[in-house]
Amino acid sequence: MLKGSLLWKIKSRRRQKERLYRLQEDGMTVWFESRFQRARSKQIFSILHIEGVREGYQSEGLRKYGGAYPEKQCLTIVFRGRRKNLDLAARSEEEAQRWVRGLNKLMAKVEAMSQREKLDQYPFLRPADKNKDNKMSFEEIKDMLKMINIDMNDMYASKLFKECDKSSNKRLEEQEIEEFCTRLMKRPELEELFHRYSGEDCVLSAEELVEFLKDQGEEASLAQAHRIIQTYELNEKGRHNLMMLDGFMMYLLSTDGDLLRQEHTQVYQDMSQPLCHYFISSSHNTYLTDSQIGGASSTEAYVRAFMKGCRCVELDCWEGSNGEPVIYHGHTLTSKILFRDVIESIRDHAFKHSSYPVILSLENHCGVEQQAIMARQMRAILGDMLLTQTLDGQVPTELPSPEQLKGKILVKGKKLPDLGSDPENMSFLSEEEEEEEEERVLQRDGRRVKDAMQISQELSDLVMYCQAVPFQGLEHALRNQQACEMSSFSERKARKLIKESGNSLVRYNARQLSRIYPLGLKMNSSNYNPQEMWNAGCQLVALNFQTPGWEMDLNQGRFLVNKRCGYVLKPSFLRSHQASFDPESGRGPGPRAIKLEVKVITAQQLPKLNEKKNSIVDPLVRVEIHGVPADCSKKETEHKLNNGFNPRWNQTLQFKLRVPELALVRFVVEDYDTTSPNDFVGQFTLPVTSLREGYRHIHLLSKDGASLSPATLFVRIKTQQRGGQDQPPGAGAGPSNAWSPHPAMPDLRWEMALGSGGTQLPRA
Repeated sequence: MLKGSLLWKIKSRRRQKERLYRLQEDGMTVWFESRFQRARSKQIFSILHIEGVREGYQSEGLRKYGGAYPEKQCLTIVFRGRRKNLDLAARSEEEAQRWVRGLNKLMAKVEAMSQREKLDQYPFLRPADKNKDNKMSFEEIKDMLKMINIDMNDMYASKLFKECDKSSNKRLEEQEIEEFCTRLMKRPELEELFHRYSGEDCVLSAEELVEFLKDQGEEASLAQAHRIIQTYELNEKGRHNLMMLDGFMMYLLSTDGDLLRQEHTQVYQDMSQPLCHYFISSSHNTYLTDSQIGGASSTEAYVRAFMKGCRCVELDCWEGSNGEPVIYHGHTLTSKILFRDVIESIRDHAFKHSSYPVILSLENHCGVEQQAIMARQMRAILGDMLLTQTLDGQVPTELPSPEQLKGKILVKGKKLPDLGSDPENMSFLSEEEEEEEEERVLQRDGRRVKDAMQISQELSDLVMYCQAVPFQGLEHALRNQQACEMSSFSERKARKLIKESGNSLVRYNARQLSRIYPLGLKMNSSNYNPQEMWNAGCQLVALNFQTPGWEMDLNQGRFLVNKRCGYVLKPSFLRSHQASFDPESGRGPGPRAIKLEVKVITAQQLPKLNEKKNSIVDPLVRVEIHGVPADCSKKETEHKLNNGFNPRWNQTLQFKLRVPELALVRFVVEDYDTTSPNDFVGQFTLPVTSLREGYRHIHLLSKDGASLSPATLFVRIKTQQRGGQDQPPGAGAGPSNAWSPHPAMPDLRWEMALGSGGTQLPRA
């Protein structure tokens, strides 16, 4: 890989270019150049940005255009975020295998890297050294500082430069550059925290580490302290008994010191309850890669949704001109893909990320003949994965559990009535058509009843536990609840139900599934607020996964836990058939109010938003709470001028939460602007109940959910629980002794809190 390989880049049947791909010496970057040009191409990609490598015809592009090359010579590099796949063909099977194995090894190495090692990979030295002599003048150092998002005044920069210039030749050489960077990357706030526990000798003993762990709310035994020291201490001599500052910093940056409770990164919830007792990660218009008016449809969109933990995908099925059904957004300019190709992609990728069941939400616009073709294709392609009968062969009175349905694919769709059923109660219009009909207040007529019967028996037979039925009101639904029947609601209809009959909708969702989808009038495939729907216990809250934004951040945060398996158990007060919880007010037995306190201390190595040399981020941090209406709030720090490298705030933000079991907390970093809206820098979202107390690093994510490593926030978290239940929204404003430590999040010794002092780089 270091020598390079000539690989064909495959984009279409005609556009296939042979280029030289080569791994750079840093082992972290791949660049490519045209075979017929000497100058290196500016196009590069980082190993950090690769999500996976596939062998053979395992992408839509290679299945369409790779036929001229043997399958074993083909590979696909899949990138994080919205960047398109890179489809390649090598000259030999052996060469293709070298790249597949090599990239997988490099990705594994990156995955195993500590945060400190990632910090050391920060790519600012090479471009700053303009004459490539491995020495840096003061001007080159200043350029480097701007590259890494910090505007240091000349006086302070010159002082630091002179202190590191041991040879006094006005150029920093290798060891001097290393010392300059070491001083630059100092973390005074961590030094302060370390010295509070280590004392005057500046070394942390196992016993002192136990005290720190207690204050963090961690397991606080000597055995645990020794394990941490052995894992993170860099100094061989002190590894078994003592921890230095660098080891302490390594620990705080590791997963062991992460903001997210580590037990929640595994499947820790009870997975044996009925499907309706879980929030289920759901996608709308899954086939689209862009807008729903003229965007491309692609099987890759299904693969990416599955990689994000999605467990319910939508198939918008229409008549195909060649006798085979197709999938696209009907009556628009979106491209079409074969239903068969989508089912093959689902077969190949549905269970690579999660073993729990997948629901295929069929939006059926096909005639009877092509419906039968759909049914036959699903049976032939999916085989044993496809659920074709109830688990016990009986009509169920309760939905099965995710555990019982592991590895199974369920079809959601309309079902033909039994002979004794009343056709007036049947509907086979699509979800959007039903919504439009409601709004027009159309009357049932003979044509409607005739349409109701236009469904293939073969397709009907595949619908087991997710039988789509028209919604006839909550009163009727609660009186005639059938576990296997479910209804779909537009976001507007769902909001109306929540506002007018919130508790009834909660009780409905305790027995049956409901699916919420975005209004069809949105040209840009924008999303709605999913939190409103989760508050009412709605399970299949379908979003446009291809549209980044705060709504998808909430979805990613909701399903971050439970090993990102796509199923999250609803709080107990949303699972009871006699639930008294009201999603609008937050009142009802079960929720217990808490007080959340977030001290935003510092940030590290925030990404630049503008490649111009003099463009420096002016960061601020906003903490948002998303939950029941009484809990929704946001507070932010002041902004820091010209420092995206190591800004320091030391500001405390406080929140009172009535229903923490439903709340998500979103940490957002923005670039402050006085004349226009702030620019997004990074974010991280997680459930309040998955927060760990104490001093924690938050590893920021980009707009599309990709890692921004090594960018982090350093915060201190504290939660307290107020005694009693069903407190009004303003509760908690009384005496401080009315609050006690949350049982799942032990209290901290607040006298150990960081002060507002410490070294800060001067601003220009």
